[in-house]
Amino acid sequence: MALPREYTTQSCPLARSLEILGERWTLLIVRDLFFGVTRFGDLQVHLDIPRAVLTARLALLTEAGIAARRPYASGRYEHVLTQAGQELWPIVHDLMRWADRHLAPDGPVRLFAHAECGQVLADDGSCGRCGVRPPAADVETRPGPGTPRVVRADPISVALRRPHRLLQTVRRAA
Repeated sequence: MALPREYTTQSCPLARSLEILGERWTLLIVRDLFFGVTRFGDLQVHLDIPRAVLTARLALLTEAGIAARRPYASGRYEHVLTQAGQELWPIVHDLMRWADRHLAPDGPVRLFAHAECGQVLADDGSCGRCGVRPPAADVETRPGPGTPRVVRADPISVALRRPHRLLQTVRRAA
């Protein structure tokens, strides 16, 4: 029996947030949307997620106004973060940095830098050079010094190992 998604006995903003973001796979989908993985097939391959689960999670994110479908070819759609979805960047960044501090003995696998000046962001997401906490669109991801627990060879994983700005669509490596 599946656990219910709703926290009907809770009157709390965190519970409401978890009703959308707390299911398995959902934050990984949001992370990949930040990384620029926008097409259904690319998300499925990169996450190694069942089609039905990905379909359900994308529908929930779309219904909640966190993601939107946008046409890119005749009859084909990609998924992008809305403004509400982009506001999740500090939370996603903070969760990744927390894991780097407490669960990654070799250091971070991925670094995030302020794209305008190149400065690697502090753990709190701020740029020490500019004194701002840049929005996701102004952040570049780069390989970090840590050793990944799993090195994936699918084309999307290979493409994501190259430095690139968040929210810019990543295509399979040629």
